[in-house]
Amino acid sequence: MKKILRCFLLVTLLVSCGNKNREAVPATADENVRPEWVYDAVLYEVNTRQYTPEGTFTAFAQHLPRLGKLGVDILWFMPIQPIGEKDRKGTLGSYYSISNYTAVNSEFGTLDDFRAVVDQAHRQGMKVILDWVANHTSRDAVWVGAHPDWYVRDSLGELSVMYDWTDIAQLDYSKPEMRAAMIDAMMYWIRETGVDGFRCDVAGEIPTDFWSAAKDSLTALNPDIFLLAEAEKPELNESLFDAFYAWDFHHRMNAVAQGVENVDSLRASFARMSDRFAPHAIPMFFTSNHDENSWNGTEFERMGKAARSFAVLTYMLPGMPLIYSGQEVGFNRRLAFFEKDEIDWSDPDDFSSFYGGLNRFKQEQKALLAPDRSGVMSEIANDRPASVWSFRRMNEGDEVVALLNLSDESVDVTFEQPVPGDGYRLFPDGEEAEAAKTMQLQPWEYRIYYK
Repeated sequence: MKKILRCFLLVTLLVSCGNKNREAVPATADENVRPEWVYDAVLYEVNTRQYTPEGTFTAFAQHLPRLGKLGVDILWFMPIQPIGEKDRKGTLGSYYSISNYTAVNSEFGTLDDFRAVVDQAHRQGMKVILDWVANHTSRDAVWVGAHPDWYVRDSLGELSVMYDWTDIAQLDYSKPEMRAAMIDAMMYWIRETGVDGFRCDVAGEIPTDFWSAAKDSLTALNPDIFLLAEAEKPELNESLFDAFYAWDFHHRMNAVAQGVENVDSLRASFARMSDRFAPHAIPMFFTSNHDENSWNGTEFERMGKAARSFAVLTYMLPGMPLIYSGQEVGFNRRLAFFEKDEIDWSDPDDFSSFYGGLNRFKQEQKALLAPDRSGVMSEIANDRPASVWSFRRMNEGDEVVALLNLSDESVDVTFEQPVPGDGYRLFPDGEEAEAAKTMQLQPWEYRIYYK
């Protein structure tokens, strides 16, 4: 990916002096870097509390056939452990204020209930990863009483608070015993439930050498373990984490949707990512997640009419797309974070077909594989580069051409070469496509071609 994406930096520079096309060089890396099943995977974040009226694992399990049909590959469960009482936020508290790493929040059910969900997901061909909060616990966690020296303290000897997270206590990673206990707790979930990996909360706040030790222990139990870092810290993805949050790119998408920036900022963000990260590191692209939805607004609040276009973009780039609970039905409301809330599954605008089509397309097209099997990606130069991002991806005989007008104005755009070319079909209908050098694209219109 690194060589591929570095080309985009060159393309960005060339755009400013003639918009000439440059073709990327495919990256190579160790085939054993990550599990085989991640390369065409779609990730789905599960908010258990808000998913159903019951808010339980058993009630969520009724949705597994629907999610399988939708084309979801990996289920990411937000933390399922008990939530602390001391300084709790709201009535039910934050998932991320854990009181016991090796217990289950009774709000959601029992350990056997979670095992049953994991087993059922596995039978349907899905993997399961668990949100892991290694940076902090609740202020009344079992470790606070049993091991008070495992925590960072302020000048008065009180438990340390980070940011405005007044319901947490920060762990002290200078303590070897705490590190060992944390790794043991992670291993517990692999042994007891068979989870396939972890999404690691604020991973960049924790010493990298801890993750190195954790990775060794986890892969000893399951060589195909998958690790996603909630961080944009390149050293974590050199050999430890498989994927990372493409936070900067996400912010650029919001800015472009709001008219604050244009497509050049997306190209530049993409190029920076390429220059900083290892060729095999997988960016996780997203238009929403639990933080964005609850605190910054739904994708429709932040992106407006561009929401579908940017969702499409997250599937077309070399990486892993994320769907948050309710996105697949166009749910357009912020979910409460510390209280009981519910998702309306009515889907009036048929977003299920939209996301289902994207999921199938990604899994069918070798050209859309994640790094380091992402093949060749090249910009298709055009005369409206501030509005239109046009590129081609090729891999193992498959080709995908993406043309996206990422602006709120209709544009007449001329390409350096006829697009998409001979023998292409239009996604999602499969109609035969005619090559054209000039075309009109409506505001936020995208055209995806394949052969």
